[in-house]
Amino acid sequence: MKIKMAIPKGKLQIEILKLLSDIGIDIMGDERNYRPNCSDDRFEIKLLKGQNIPSLVELGQHDIGFAGLDWIAEQNADVAIIKPLGFNPVQIVACIPEQWDYASLKQRKIIVATEYMNLAQQFLDNNGFDAQLIRSYGATEVFPPEDADMVIDNTSTGSTIKANRLKICAEVYRSATQFFANKAALQDPQKKAVIDDMLLLINGVMNARQRVLLEMNCLSDDIEKIVALLPAMRSPTVSQLFNSDAYSVRAAIPAKAATALIPKLIQAGASDILELPIRKVV
Repeated sequence: MKIKMAIPKGKLQIEILKLLSDIGIDIMGDERNYRPNCSDDRFEIKLLKGQNIPSLVELGQHDIGFAGLDWIAEQNADVAIIKPLGFNPVQIVACIPEQWDYASLKQRKIIVATEYMNLAQQFLDNNGFDAQLIRSYGATEVFPPEDADMVIDNTSTGSTIKANRLKICAEVYRSATQFFANKAALQDPQKKAVIDDMLLLINGVMNARQRVLLEMNCLSDDIEKIVALLPAMRSPTVSQLFNSDAYSVRAAIPAKAATALIPKLIQAGASDILELPIRKVV
């Protein structure tokens, strides 16, 4: 039995391959190889454009895949979302030339350029526009003002939109990377067991990325103050040092808290503080 996995080629590929490597699945091949080898022989890998993956997973050509929520919605793909991963968060936005008036566009028929034909049509219908849609194939922001009155496109920072003298007038959709599966594959006990194992490990890695492990020593007189400061997952691990009245304290804390917390721990009497990465939290 093989689990067929579709991975988007391009911007998302690096993050997804890193996630898979962190759970113990290494993908090997040069950048021109669309069928790379996998260290885990339960999987068969194919690299595809992210736009193609939701519909192919729905059809059962692949058992599992990764793509943005925008492409799942755009294709109305009937797939089972297993886990939102949060990679590559983007907004789908409606933009017009920066000197134009948004409201006035509803008074006439307009041309709208987009890669998102379905999401765009829903937005335009819901907001009272009389519009002719034209499909773009990348570089959507260059269409106005000569070739389109509005573009509906994705953005993460808005910098490309501003560079092309456009302004954002409305949010159409929000998206980030999803891990999803063919619904029939989840009805196969063998495939579901493998996918469930993947999800367990992915959750462990994603949780670990949010935390660091702090280890420190302190005297017995300071142990209560030290423990009170630590935002551990449960209770910190405390053990007495050999032939000493001092203690070692260990806690997994939110990574963002470490910078502010370490000076407070030192003031409370902690010493020999180590901040260590965590690979998985299961």
